[in-house]
Amino acid sequence: MTMTRRLRSFHRWMRSNGVECSDALSLVDDPSTKSISVFSLCDLREGDLVATIPKSACLTIRTCGAREAIEAAGLAGSLGLAVAVMYERALGPSSQWHDYFGVLPERECVPLVWSDEELESLLAGTELDKIIKQDKQFLSEDWKECIEPLIGSFDLDPDSFSLDNYFSAKTLVSSRAFQIDKYYGYGMVPLADLFNHKTGAEHVHFTSVSQTESDDEGDDVDNDDEDDQISDLSGDEQSSVIDQSTSSSAQGDNPAALEMIIIRDANAGSEVFNTYGSTGNAALLHRYGFTEPDNPFDIVNIELTVVLKYCTSQFSRRHTRSRLALWRNLNFSGCSSQNSEYFEVSCDGEPQFELLTLLYIIYLNEKSFDKLGTMMESLVNEDELCCTVNLIEVGGNCSFKKDSIQNVNDLNKFLLTKSVCKALVKLADLRENLYGSVSLKDDERKLKECSSVKERKLYHSLVLRVSERRILGRLRDYASNVGPRSKKRKIL
Repeated sequence: MTMTRRLRSFHRWMRSNGVECSDALSLVDDPSTKSISVFSLCDLREGDLVATIPKSACLTIRTCGAREAIEAAGLAGSLGLAVAVMYERALGPSSQWHDYFGVLPERECVPLVWSDEELESLLAGTELDKIIKQDKQFLSEDWKECIEPLIGSFDLDPDSFSLDNYFSAKTLVSSRAFQIDKYYGYGMVPLADLFNHKTGAEHVHFTSVSQTESDDEGDDVDNDDEDDQISDLSGDEQSSVIDQSTSSSAQGDNPAALEMIIIRDANAGSEVFNTYGSTGNAALLHRYGFTEPDNPFDIVNIELTVVLKYCTSQFSRRHTRSRLALWRNLNFSGCSSQNSEYFEVSCDGEPQFELLTLLYIIYLNEKSFDKLGTMMESLVNEDELCCTVNLIEVGGNCSFKKDSIQNVNDLNKFLLTKSVCKALVKLADLRENLYGSVSLKDDERKLKECSSVKERKLYHSLVLRVSERRILGRLRDYASNVGPRSKKRKIL
């Protein structure tokens, strides 16, 4: 296959920067997708070393030309790295990473850079609906507060640091950056970021060559606190770089190198994959701009506000508030993110345990609820298993055998009363309504007719929508006693 001009330039760049890429690997430029993939030219076996990448070749805050300004401004993590990317891009051919940028897209096709119209028409009702709007708001505030004041200190075109260019840089950082080590921090790793993702079927792993020396100065910038506050677009969870050294030289003149090791055999002619982790489609589309059909890590969230809305349609507000308060006093809670509390529904349709306990308490009769209230002092110090056992006993389930319970999962079937099952079906319906009037069958038909290359945004948003809606269907089955935990009755 003829090598394209940008790949020839990148190969020259790798040689001049000490990046060693095995002759067993072939970088392939796909003109239809305008992306680069990595293939094996011969059989690769577990343990084979296929590449070595010096840390000095990685684009980080430490290695970029704007290091002093970025560090003086107190920027770190993904925010600081995005500024480094914008700065080096603005340098053009004079940047050390110019030919590396040549094999990267201008921006990744993640929802962050979709138009408002596309977001509204393609992601309405999905797990990303609110998240992307929040991302845009938070990142715009970051730019205004942290980046705009810096622009005057760079002797470069101010437009290179515009909000639009910040969003573009952020998509690259989100989808391609790795946590390298304590000294270099968060960075772009050339060659390593060209491997495509495959859930649970990766061929390569990255590890840092051990250092014989350590230097305490290498720990003088610690991004752990900042990284904990990075939005989901940070890409931290994508990192598969493991640092086995304590630190690098503070001057960076004796850096560790990153090695790419084969961890699963790859046959000649096959694509060589990395993995971005055990990630559902919402997170994949959010961070990387693609989805995987039949992704086993997909989930659907049902917000607490939706649960409470349904409960207040069945009971008084006072009833719902008192039951919610007792549930919290028993130390139960849902998941939380960006001031939102929610419950997860797994790919097989099983609802989060905490949702079942809340609904169970909501539907307790007054006598059982009052009895539970008198037991609060003794229950608040109990673990989740003991607390739930007492909760079920108070509910008066005649078939409940306390001695047969080994773990919390054994309790689900006793929490699934007829009222709780009915509530789960209704909650699935309420969650489904967020997708609008288009039916699941219509979405499935559109997906079959859609091109993943020519209609990329539509295709991946449909994969996400269809996956989420099928999970809601499995939740209905679960609640109707035909789910994975129950058996159908035999008809005689």
